[in-house]
Amino acid sequence: MNRFFNKTPLISHSEEIHSPLKYSVQLFVVAVLFIMAAVAHGTEKSVNIIYTGSLQGQLEPCGCSPQSDFGGIARIGGWLEEHRNELKPYILLDAGNFAGEDRPQGRLKTEAMLQSFSSIHYDAIALSDRELALPEEYFYPLLQKYTVPVIATLPDYTRSISVTRNSFNIIVNTDPAGPLEGSINILLTALTVNEAKHLKGWDIIISAANEEIEEPLKENGTLILSAYPKGKKLGILTIQKTEKGTLTYSHRWQAVGNDLKENDSVRSVLDDYDRKVAQLMKDRAIPLAGTTFVGTEKCAECHQPFYEQWKNTRHADALASLEEAGKASDPECIVCHVLGFGQDGGFFSRATTPKLANVQCESCHGLNRDHLNDFSPMQPVHEQICKECHTKENSPEFDYPVYLKKIKH
Repeated sequence: MNRFFNKTPLISHSEEIHSPLKYSVQLFVVAVLFIMAAVAHGTEKSVNIIYTGSLQGQLEPCGCSPQSDFGGIARIGGWLEEHRNELKPYILLDAGNFAGEDRPQGRLKTEAMLQSFSSIHYDAIALSDRELALPEEYFYPLLQKYTVPVIATLPDYTRSISVTRNSFNIIVNTDPAGPLEGSINILLTALTVNEAKHLKGWDIIISAANEEIEEPLKENGTLILSAYPKGKKLGILTIQKTEKGTLTYSHRWQAVGNDLKENDSVRSVLDDYDRKVAQLMKDRAIPLAGTTFVGTEKCAECHQPFYEQWKNTRHADALASLEEAGKASDPECIVCHVLGFGQDGGFFSRATTPKLANVQCESCHGLNRDHLNDFSPMQPVHEQICKECHTKENSPEFDYPVYLKKIKH
């Protein structure tokens, strides 16, 4: 218990030796220290705790910007597969809050996440706030279907598991009151870092509270970690045990960027998810077109110069970028690449509503069919309208004055 910070140096600096045998003694000391270091190195044991958490249903990033193109469960699986031998022995954990929202597409995300966890062979997955908000009649059968090792502080669920790696006996728990003697105790929790600071008796606490902390914190002898939100970085905590039984640690992040090779089996899961999402679109009722939005071509009848200027912007080809990425049937992506998706008379598909494809005049100036008859003013463009799609997550370099120049007319 709480042995991480009992760091005793193996050697210390000695005073300089003043004697005729100075150099001989120094050589002897160096030789002895070299042998001691070799012996100590040979008896040191280590284990890697690899962890995720607060994935929030994000199976992969949207890829709208290179600066935000981080994360993705297929990349995590691919990196683990490629580096498995050098990481061994290791324990793979998820601290919870991995599920999507309780709606049709969110449920598909949750299932794909569980299937991916199973494929990657996680050792323990905590159920947290997002998972426990799902109806049990929907969620419990998924846990049985994919046989993932889940733990939760709930009736009928296992609260903890015991894992042994390289003589390390590790208890992974979800109950804040449950540290055990004689083991390395790890708590997976949705508590914030500040809340976790008040817990005592734990060796390691891993939070899935959607917080970013670059370095582990030490409080009351406990090492507190926070899983990087949405899987943008993979946490790796290395625990070492010296021959004297002292435990030390080192921590690092592995960035989950687009340079990582994807895991083939997980990619298959995500491709299947995309197909199911596309089917959700097909099952929706086709809205009546022409009842609300008029489309850019109608605007061009009076505003030809503005129309010609618009055609040279990226807004005019926004849907094509989704089609190239294979996401043209994903509602969460489409909404920012077309006109009026999800609204009465808005875009449905390129086949059924081709005139409403791409980001158009009414995307920025709003809906006002009366303008066609009485020339009543359209909505002026302002920064908040742009930020509905140019979010910090999707467009981290967005600068309103700079971007406005690109579309100003």
